[in-house]
Amino acid sequence: MSVDFKKEIEDALENDILRGALGRFGDAYAINREQAYRGYDFEKLREKIVEVKSHAAQNIDAMIQQFTEAATSRGAKVFYAETGDDVKKYISDLAKKEQVKNIVKSKSMASEEIHLNEALIKEGFDVQETDLGEWIIQLAKQKPSHMVMPAIHLTKEQVADVFTENLNYLNEPDISKLVKTARMEMRKKFIEADMGISGANIAVAETGTLMMMTNEGNARLTSTWPRVHVFLVGIEKFVPKFEDAGYILQTLPRNGTAQQLTSYVTMITGPTPAYYPDGSIQDKEFHIILMDNGRRKMLEDDKFKEAFQCIRCAACLNVCPAFQLVGGHVYGHIYTGGIGTILTAFLNSENDAKNPQNLCLQCGKCTEVCAGKLDIPGMILEIRNRLGEKEGLPTTHKFILDVVSNRRLFHSMLRIASKAQKPFTKGTNHIRHLPLFLSGLTEGRSLPAIAPRPFRDVFKDIKQDVKKPKGTIAFYGGCLIDFVYPNIGEGVVKVLNKKGYKVTFPEGQSCCGAPASYMGDRENARKSAILNIEAMDAENVDYVVSACPTCTHALHDSFKELLADDPALLKRAEELSKKSMDLAKLLTLLGGLPKGGDGKPLKVTYHDSCHLRRKVGLVDEPRNIISNIKGVEFVEMNESDRCCGFAGSYSIKFPEISGPILERKLQNIADTGADVVAVDCPGCLMQISGGLDKRNSKVTVKHTAELLLDKMLEK
Repeated sequence: MSVDFKKEIEDALENDILRGALGRFGDAYAINREQAYRGYDFEKLREKIVEVKSHAAQNIDAMIQQFTEAATSRGAKVFYAETGDDVKKYISDLAKKEQVKNIVKSKSMASEEIHLNEALIKEGFDVQETDLGEWIIQLAKQKPSHMVMPAIHLTKEQVADVFTENLNYLNEPDISKLVKTARMEMRKKFIEADMGISGANIAVAETGTLMMMTNEGNARLTSTWPRVHVFLVGIEKFVPKFEDAGYILQTLPRNGTAQQLTSYVTMITGPTPAYYPDGSIQDKEFHIILMDNGRRKMLEDDKFKEAFQCIRCAACLNVCPAFQLVGGHVYGHIYTGGIGTILTAFLNSENDAKNPQNLCLQCGKCTEVCAGKLDIPGMILEIRNRLGEKEGLPTTHKFILDVVSNRRLFHSMLRIASKAQKPFTKGTNHIRHLPLFLSGLTEGRSLPAIAPRPFRDVFKDIKQDVKKPKGTIAFYGGCLIDFVYPNIGEGVVKVLNKKGYKVTFPEGQSCCGAPASYMGDRENARKSAILNIEAMDAENVDYVVSACPTCTHALHDSFKELLADDPALLKRAEELSKKSMDLAKLLTLLGGLPKGGDGKPLKVTYHDSCHLRRKVGLVDEPRNIISNIKGVEFVEMNESDRCCGFAGSYSIKFPEISGPILERKLQNIADTGADVVAVDCPGCLMQISGGLDKRNSKVTVKHTAELLLDKMLEK
């Protein structure tokens, strides 16, 4: 990660105007989107989008041929462009042939992608953006910061200054007046235009129809007034049939801007009449360019082909905690946010995605709202791993991961650290300050102290008085429970004993490999997978339980992927996967616990771990368990499923981003008035409790297993 990239992030975070604009939109978006979908089944809609878009992608050549034949039969000229340079040459040659001087453009990210404006201006053409946001960006000599709302990062005062500087007359920061100015200036350009260039949201193969969804009248004027019209369309925009477009028409505005419908939906099938300079009325020159420019490469890659299901709604940007803080310009190229990182890797270069991919917290919120059901975090993680394999990790990172994947060395060092930390804990279970270059680690939160005795030692002293056991459950503790929070482990054992099961704690288990996976070190992640498969010996137990959703995800999903090329190990990974589940799920499967507890009043709220909710799929189960404790008053937290900012090593790499995300979580907790925040992820526990401790808050954070241990079970 470059020094320049870190500086760009710092500059963005110091831009109060940017953060204010993005924050206000992000807060309003969530509420408005929910209202916009009222009465609609989003899951069914996006299942249909996946169906039609994946079918189009799998049959891309047939789609291109069918579309070309349909469009050509209606008078269009269709050109297939392999590269951006092919597009620029075609349009430039066409403009010269038709003696074009003035060009107007409606919004087109595809044209931004290949820097079309710059190329045409160099050729001597006057090029005018007509989408208000794009025009502002053009005048300001900037790039779009958002795929749907390109000028979202600018205030009305800044826009007024841009207008004043470029139009040579004073503009007041009044939105209605600024819009009126834009309309007045653009109308002259429309009247003078010889050529219009448009993008498209949908291309219907069956009929050769192109569809545009806009909130201004500029797209219709661009496509109807000039005598030459060019559509520039990426080959990912196809749907097979006209009726298939309906699913995108229903979701794109709701996902993009939280509208039920855009102001204009324009459908064009073939050329329309136009006025020519000699006064005649003839069918206009109507050209459609189908652009590849790296899209086939993406489609042919099994790990990334689902990106063709993207409808470019930018919902992934709207809900991304990192994007809401730093905006789009730090992503470097044209496309921004999570999906932008993936598009940049294929449509520009993998090297251009190298810095932006680091911004992803892997929280999965984007996948939850994605109309195409894209696993955006998974694809970004694949980019990260490929970069790690190709270029290697920084020496320090590689050393740390080599240590973590060496069980004996790692555990020995943790035992040593539990003794060496004493000068920094000062009798507490937190480290509030670290010296010298380590001071940044405790800037916004305290760190937990390493437990004096790891759980693997504590486990040997736990008496499991289970008469006639129903079976055996192997407990996978993970690093934090084993060496930092052994009390969670004790709660897990006691809960499962209560359900009539004997619990084992395999000594050979170690780190699940998630740190290596999320830092792009597939080699060490694979080592960890093999070590733990052998240690857990899933073939000889009834279940394998974890109390860390990141570990649960590794046991259930990641190990199979890492070992897919080894049939013997894959078979064992699949057996481990079948039997592995998070504590809340297993406890629910086993019938839960009868209502009980000490009855002492306690107000409890709950924070949803990103991995528990979106990777493991548990939402109601933990709440039901907590609500079943006598004396507990459960109160729902606002944005309970919003990331706490921990994200493993992310909070160390990007404390400047992790910190504000944590602050928002802490405020949401404070607003509940709760005594306890329950969590089911040791990483979230570490992040939130560290933040609360730094602020001397009386609110405590407990894992659900700890809460049960304190309130319902014998210690």
